[in-house]
Amino acid sequence: MGRGSSGLRRLVHEIAKFGAVGGAGLLVNLLVFNLVRHTTDLQVVRASVIATVVAIISNYIGFRYFTYRDRDKSGRTKELTLFLLFSAVGLVIENGVLYVATYGFGWDSPLESNVFKFLGIGIATLFRFWSYRTWVFKALPAPELVASAEEILAAAERRPRSKQRVS
Repeated sequence: MGRGSSGLRRLVHEIAKFGAVGGAGLLVNLLVFNLVRHTTDLQVVRASVIATVVAIISNYIGFRYFTYRDRDKSGRTKELTLFLLFSAVGLVIENGVLYVATYGFGWDSPLESNVFKFLGIGIATLFRFWSYRTWVFKALPAPELVASAEEILAAAERRPRSKQRVS
């Protein structure tokens, strides 16, 4: 296997770790949603927004300290700001699906609400994966690329320099 396969292997590993944290976040999201929905008089989408916010908090902890623990940690304030920004967009996507199903089509039974909540989470997850890995948790250069670059610089320093003539 060549160089490309190690990149593919890293991506598959990243997707698996993202999925593990996301799966835990999904459980938190659905549990909080159903708990709030069935123990309060809040409307469906409001209960969903509360659940999504709780899941966002748990997901940040999982992503920062598990999925992306090897990523650049130098700009935590910027990272958290971007995470919250993209999470808010994901919240709108996720709850927009539920809103349309509930208020646009009248699908408001507990089963229908959970189906559309789950569908919204799925669509928002695709956006979140792309945005988090692209903008929030930026990858540090691969160790083999750093080593190659260092070797090139060391070789360039060892080469004798040619003297240039000034005319």
